[in-house]
Amino acid sequence: MRPHPASSFRLILLCAVVLACARLAPAQTAAAPGSALPSETPAHFEQKTDSFDYQRRDVMIPMRDGIKLHTVILVPRGAKNAPILLTRTPYDATALTTHAHSSHLGPSLWGYDNATEVVVEGGYIRVVQDVRGKYGSEGDYVMNRPLHGPLNPTPVDHATDTYDPIDWLVKNVPESNGRVGILGISYDGFLPLMALINPHPALKVSVPMNPMVDGWMGDDWFHNGAFRQQNLPYIYEQEASRKNEIRWWSGYFDDYDLYMQAGSAGELGRQHGLEQVGFWRKLLEHPSYDAWWREQAMDKLLAGQPLKVPVMLVHSLWDQEDIYGAPAVYRAIKPKDTGNDKVFLVMGPWHHGQEILNGSSLGALQFNSDTGLYFRREILRPFLDQYLKEGAPSSGVAPVTAFETGSNTWRRLPAWPAGCASGCAVRPKPLYLSAGHKLDYAAPKAGEAEFAEYVSDPAKPVPFRSRPNHPTDYGEGHLWARWLVDDQREASGRTDVATFVSDALPAPVKISGQPVANLVASTSGTDSDWVVKLIDVYPDEVAGQPEMGGYQLMVAADIFRGRYCESLETSHPIAPNQPLLYKFALPTANHVFLPGHRMMVQVQSAWFPLYDRNPQKFVPNIFWAKPGDYQKAVQRVYHAPGHASFIELPVVEAE
Repeated sequence: MRPHPASSFRLILLCAVVLACARLAPAQTAAAPGSALPSETPAHFEQKTDSFDYQRRDVMIPMRDGIKLHTVILVPRGAKNAPILLTRTPYDATALTTHAHSSHLGPSLWGYDNATEVVVEGGYIRVVQDVRGKYGSEGDYVMNRPLHGPLNPTPVDHATDTYDPIDWLVKNVPESNGRVGILGISYDGFLPLMALINPHPALKVSVPMNPMVDGWMGDDWFHNGAFRQQNLPYIYEQEASRKNEIRWWSGYFDDYDLYMQAGSAGELGRQHGLEQVGFWRKLLEHPSYDAWWREQAMDKLLAGQPLKVPVMLVHSLWDQEDIYGAPAVYRAIKPKDTGNDKVFLVMGPWHHGQEILNGSSLGALQFNSDTGLYFRREILRPFLDQYLKEGAPSSGVAPVTAFETGSNTWRRLPAWPAGCASGCAVRPKPLYLSAGHKLDYAAPKAGEAEFAEYVSDPAKPVPFRSRPNHPTDYGEGHLWARWLVDDQREASGRTDVATFVSDALPAPVKISGQPVANLVASTSGTDSDWVVKLIDVYPDEVAGQPEMGGYQLMVAADIFRGRYCESLETSHPIAPNQPLLYKFALPTANHVFLPGHRMMVQVQSAWFPLYDRNPQKFVPNIFWAKPGDYQKAVQRVYHAPGHASFIELPVVEAE
């Protein structure tokens, strides 16, 4: 039977609607395999670098225990029989070798640890390697991993982790001449020191710049027992993750407020969960100078090692992080250099690492030339060439090259301290703190005021620089980098700072070496910190640079934690109100106090928040001082016969 025409029409219309809906509706069946929209990113992108003036090789170099370390090798195009310059780092080898998007080697290397002119102009093969446990390298990270021994039961350390990559490089980089030099700054400067222990035969030279050497005596973590608490963010970020991805946080613009709010350094660490980090736990356990610190101090370790590799130690006279290390290593290993041809020292007017940057100025100080460029081109490059290039001439670098601040002059010296090339000597000369807040070469006399007095209040600690206090980073303006040359006038005007000043100098006074504080002082508390600052006071008016009129420039300054007066290894309460001698060396100086200038000494009991507050009441471990432990104390600085306070100046005098 045929359908009715009307029914047929309705059927046709219904079919048309169903068909249209079917076309518009999404498919209800599963998509066939491979029908998804394909990715536009290739599984592996082959970068075209034919126009580059260098070749980049990222490799994983095996260590003796099977762990592989990520290594970036940059080979100048057409290199042949070229030496290798190696840097080992915990700061990301990839980032340090890809500064700019450029086909040229120079722009790619600009930045931290890369003395670019030396590498590019010298035709060196540049190698940068992530240390064990950081960024692209395998293995476990340990801060300043100690040598194999009591503190490191494993068979590997930074000495073996330098030997093994050098062995691999000279066998697997065909453009190399088989000679390797190692250099680096700070942590990366500590690693060239480690390379000197059982060195690979291909290692021909080592250049530790601003190296971490002894973290308790005067480098990153403590200074004479006082904890440098503004390094908490560094510890946090360096160890919380392999790639420094976990960032320190703060709710304060001014670090002074942050550390005051927390109370103690230990409490601030607890508030940030820092106890999860292994190195922080070790610091909490070792606040004193015990065997744990002594057995990893690089100056002590190297003093017991044979001297096989030429070394150039590079020191910054205003190093805000590692001002202790390079001179300490020089003192330890120079006696082994019987031929006066293996241990070299360079000292410049720089902040930490400024030798690879523009060195024309530091803060308000002007040096009349780019001292950093001079170092790289006239000292570092010839020195490396001599040992790493076949047939290169002798560098002619002096055993000691020291910039003389004040006169702004480079000096070539036979040793350190020497003061001048010949015809002079360095002699200790006491500069006495005297009654009436005077500073004089004459010893105190009977009948004069016997002491200067101030009240130290932990509730209002003396800032280490004008507030606001910014974090210890290298952000815009580099404020942290120049705090050691800050004008000290604000501190000299405080009632909790004892200030002593000389008359205007009729003739120049040159010092070369370490001034030594001999401070006779008492406290009404049972613990105390003592900060001593040697300062160059500029004339009230300075022609050509009016902003320097009356400027108070720190030449050398440091802190000592009083509980270690009897022993650095074991802390003891201080007898209240008893004058005690606190004797400690200040950082190395090479400075001329010019005629018309005055010398000044400031003494105070806090340098906050760079250093944690001393509660001024003896507690077993200052990391865990409670709010009730912090108390005011009456501090006395003595200047009487038998109780004379003075600075022993290393004065340069004609023979």
